[in-house]
Amino acid sequence: MDALFILHASQDPGSIMVAAFTVAALTPLMAALISRMRDSNLYTDVRGGTPRGTGLVPWIVLSVFMPEPLRAPVVIMGLLAFIDDLSGRRRIRDLPVEWGQLSRGLGIIAVTILTYPIMGPVALLVALMIQPLNIADMQPGVACSLTVIMSLLAAAIAFAAGSDIHLPLLVLAVCAAYSPLDYLGRIMMGEVGNHTFAVALGLAFYVAGGAWSVLMLFLTAPLVTAILRRGNLTGFLEEKLGIENPTFGDLYMDVMTGGGLGDLLRRILLGRRSFRVDNPVLIALGVRRLLFNPYASHGSENR
Repeated sequence: MDALFILHASQDPGSIMVAAFTVAALTPLMAALISRMRDSNLYTDVRGGTPRGTGLVPWIVLSVFMPEPLRAPVVIMGLLAFIDDLSGRRRIRDLPVEWGQLSRGLGIIAVTILTYPIMGPVALLVALMIQPLNIADMQPGVACSLTVIMSLLAAAIAFAAGSDIHLPLLVLAVCAAYSPLDYLGRIMMGEVGNHTFAVALGLAFYVAGGAWSVLMLFLTAPLVTAILRRGNLTGFLEEKLGIENPTFGDLYMDVMTGGGLGDLLRRILLGRRSFRVDNPVLIALGVRRLLFNPYASHGSENR
């Protein structure tokens, strides 16, 4: 299906304003509600106590306002991500897999299957966008900044290509309306929020410019995240992973492949093996971080 004609008809611009006002009104209410649920996994002791499931609001609103046939992948990914938020770091019986890792993996599969008839193989890249957004959400405001920057880029691509600009503007407006408390560090999106924006961005880029635009998003989003989180990621790689003098390639690779799902793949593919990388070119490209195996050394996922 041609990306330029994927939407049924020109969307009502007023719906973007309604979506933004709804998010702006409901986000503080959701934060207050979750703050009363301190024994749940939706509340974390980070920064003295922070509701981390407030991404429910943008998920609900985008699920309502996303144009067909793009609503289903957002709904499904958000639902599975919310299961991740609720389960926390809980393992599945005695298996070396967490419920959150399973629900994330199912989300990637579901989004790929749902969007493949529309966009073909790049559907997988849309689903994999959850990785950089998840890493971005580990620092106040970064996931919001990333979403805003990428939405503006998608809007520019759509304008230049003569595509429908509605979807990039919808994602931009919803994120901007949600963001004030996030920038202040008083709320966290949680998986439900960052996974929702990840898929919505992927869809927006496809509508804006097709498969090549999705590839641009997939390669550019980790770059922007690494820049925005440069200081924090550098400290994490040095202190927690023991990677000395991290290069920008290490930071980029951490955004691309870090986190729980990336480490699960390392466990499957690398087992208990460890690798030493001394080649300066490979170091510059981030191969040290790519091959860092927390199951072969004393890694940590705390960021």
